[in-house]
Amino acid sequence: MTASTRPGADASDLALLDVVLDYDCNLGCRYCTLTAEMRRRGLRTDTVRRAMRAARRDGFQAISFTGGEPTIRPDLLPLIREARALGYTSIKVQTNGLVFAERKNLERLLAAGTTEIHLSIHTHLAEAYDDLVRREGAYERMKQAAANLAGVSDRATVFSDLVVLRSTLPVLADAVDWCADLGFTAGHLWYYSATDEQAGRTDQMPSFEEAMPSILAALERAEDRGFDLRSLHIPHCLLGRFADQGTDPTARTVRVATPDAVFDLADSPLTPNARIPACVDCPRATRCRGVRRDYLAQYGDAEMAHARGQARTLLPVVPG
Repeated sequence: MTASTRPGADASDLALLDVVLDYDCNLGCRYCTLTAEMRRRGLRTDTVRRAMRAARRDGFQAISFTGGEPTIRPDLLPLIREARALGYTSIKVQTNGLVFAERKNLERLLAAGTTEIHLSIHTHLAEAYDDLVRREGAYERMKQAAANLAGVSDRATVFSDLVVLRSTLPVLADAVDWCADLGFTAGHLWYYSATDEQAGRTDQMPSFEEAMPSILAALERAEDRGFDLRSLHIPHCLLGRFADQGTDPTARTVRVATPDAVFDLADSPLTPNARIPACVDCPRATRCRGVRRDYLAQYGDAEMAHARGQARTLLPVVPG
């Protein structure tokens, strides 16, 4: 397989090495799944380099650096340069973006060889943002970083990622407008996960019945604005006429390297991997992996069936 390295090139079919450099972060988001103990763990630089070389030998052409927050790692730029030297044609950084409030930091990232940047926009409202990330004054830095990132879309593929929480549902469509007004043209919806630090803390996890009106409104707003909004964790059957906006991140080979283990993305608790009776004979079964298990643990399969207009059931989960 080959891929163009021009900004905007579609690298979604390339085998991806997803490197979780460490779990440390310069924010403390209220919905974050990382525990205090996890935040002390990270990958050694030489371990990352070995994983990069091994993946290239196995034919991987895309790499992603995530965390935690990868931009606070002093070895990020050298690792990106090495990835480029090894022949990775797609090099992604997933970030909260605060360091890019200074344009020179963004320029360094691009010069090192980054081709794709995903900015986590937890919410577009100032007071709510600072409260959600638990850092006073962080919003202004994120807003400046977002403006800087939107301004380099001719040099790299840039996405704005929105989190779906009970508290963000009422303003989700407005957040799409905020991103589009800045100049972003694409983004993703990330559904709250009740795993690890958030295990058992489900107050911010909306049910699909509760969430879908706001999510569909956001998708409609995105359509009106020419904004390519994709959903990563919502069963496609709930998206109605926007079903094609549902994506399966495991549709390509994804190897995840973390401070704890190396595994296939399909085995991650953050990935939908359970089919329920409502999924049986679904025409989108080849493109949708069903429901996340942390969601089923909270709401069960009965709610899912009702959300898609079927009678509630009490049948067991079908293994994914």
